[in-house]
Amino acid sequence: MNQPNPAIVAQSAVRRLPRFALILLCVAYLMPGLLGRGPWKSEDITAFGYMMELAHTQEGVMRWLDPLLMGMRPETLALIPYWVGAWAIQIAPGWINPDLAVRIVFAVFLWGTFSATWYAVYYFARTPQAQPVAFAFGGEARPKDYARAIADGGLMALIASLGLAQLGHETTPALTQLFFVASMFYGMAALPYRHVAGAVAMALGVVGMALSGGPTVAMILGGGCALYAAYEWRRSTRGDDQETVAEEDGERKTYGAMSFVIIAGATALAGALAFALDLVQWRIELPGARPGETVAGDLRSLLRLLIWFTWPAWLLVLWALWRWRRQLKARHVAVPLWFVLVPLVATAITDFAQRSLLLALPALATLSAFALPTFRRSASALIDWFTLLFFSGSALIIWVYYIAMQTGFPAKPAANVARLAPGFVPQYSTVALIFAIAATIAWAWLVRWRTGRHRAALWKTLVLPAGGAALCWTLVMTLWLPPLDYARSYVPQVKAVQQLVGREDNGCLAELQLERPHIAALRYHGAFTLQPLTSDSRCRWLLVNPEAIGGLHDIIDLHQWRLIRTLRRPTAKSDDLLLYQRMTP
Repeated sequence: MNQPNPAIVAQSAVRRLPRFALILLCVAYLMPGLLGRGPWKSEDITAFGYMMELAHTQEGVMRWLDPLLMGMRPETLALIPYWVGAWAIQIAPGWINPDLAVRIVFAVFLWGTFSATWYAVYYFARTPQAQPVAFAFGGEARPKDYARAIADGGLMALIASLGLAQLGHETTPALTQLFFVASMFYGMAALPYRHVAGAVAMALGVVGMALSGGPTVAMILGGGCALYAAYEWRRSTRGDDQETVAEEDGERKTYGAMSFVIIAGATALAGALAFALDLVQWRIELPGARPGETVAGDLRSLLRLLIWFTWPAWLLVLWALWRWRRQLKARHVAVPLWFVLVPLVATAITDFAQRSLLLALPALATLSAFALPTFRRSASALIDWFTLLFFSGSALIIWVYYIAMQTGFPAKPAANVARLAPGFVPQYSTVALIFAIAATIAWAWLVRWRTGRHRAALWKTLVLPAGGAALCWTLVMTLWLPPLDYARSYVPQVKAVQQLVGREDNGCLAELQLERPHIAALRYHGAFTLQPLTSDSRCRWLLVNPEAIGGLHDIIDLHQWRLIRTLRRPTAKSDDLLLYQRMTP
């Protein structure tokens, strides 16, 4: 029996968003931050360090299956992102810095995530249960036009998600995992309509996710999708899916036996590869398990993360689930909900909270889009006004701090910058200023367009959230990029080491328990030859992690070494390094 459909949409409400405008929005969100900076702490520079090691390794194929950085395996063993980054470094022309080459390739992953999400939402919206109610005298939205409008809204909901901004622009395994999850998501949406494309995307997504550091999530997602495909196939063979008949050609658009075989086979292959390559690493950390933490405290932290990381999607998702509550078994609700629940559980029980939650964003954006045809005008206006005030206020703050950095006025923001980034010398860039002004003007035009009462497009509610996210990211990556790069980079600390050590002994440095980010930064920014500290080490200089100072006397005679300086990264006391010099030849 068909359940009541909450979507009541006229053809006038599914006007198409110009492709040029949508592409321009994606470019404005994706491009800022590619140029003018180096790898940032901590995961960004660490992942880049493994890529550099692979790009210059001479140890053969086996090293590519087991990346090492000074003998240390990655905390999350992810092969594909390190392979892709290493290949980008190897094929990049000499005038492109290695870190820029890697960022360009990873920007393609983000673009692929955008494309996969748009098409996934489109095909979910083509599901007959998701289509709007037919009017008695006609005039309801045409199926394909409705699906395009929902897909536009879904992509804008993804761009508007606050948690995507930083993690989506880093060169870490998290971004490749997001791309492969989006591929799986697209495959599940497209399989009933595009058998070959859907099958390829599903297989690529499951296997790629397993080889990118998320084998357990890949197997759980894939297993659940296989079961759902079997469930839909069973319903279709029993004749229980009358509502799944396509609206255009009368052919059934549901998962068949081959869909189940493809998904199950890809999942089995992903699991076999993960176990064969020793990629499966379970690190369960239940709330309250860490010393000094309580269950209530961890749950509060998790709730805060959910609220800000997935804003504004979570608000729309709750509304969508309520309005579509009688269609929870329908493909356009059940599949996205599964792709949300698995990352949510991973977020709650592992110590990779943000990076696990990132994987839920495409599905959250999809559910957000299905809230649009059920929204009342008052709710849409409330989101518009909140978004307008939030992003306009944020943009104003960014401009005020920029002016203070350049002129010293207002005095308090200028003092805050000097306090938070001691030693930073403000820099002026005409190109950056021009892009920032252009983005601000575009935002003003967008606000003026949105406030026009004649705009009835279905996706209009998400225009300001997506445009505001792109605006603020552009302003931060133009006006604030120099101080941010100074604050989040290890370059100032590495330069301090270079000034003290010089180039003696070909930059030989002994090290004791340095963290992976420091090792990667010293090798890339300083071109130092690092050697683990031993009793017979011949390097004249030694860098020590302050946490390892207690065991230093067990390895060397401290009477033969002199502490030169504590080297502090200007914006973080937790990144101190102790520099020692050998007193005897």
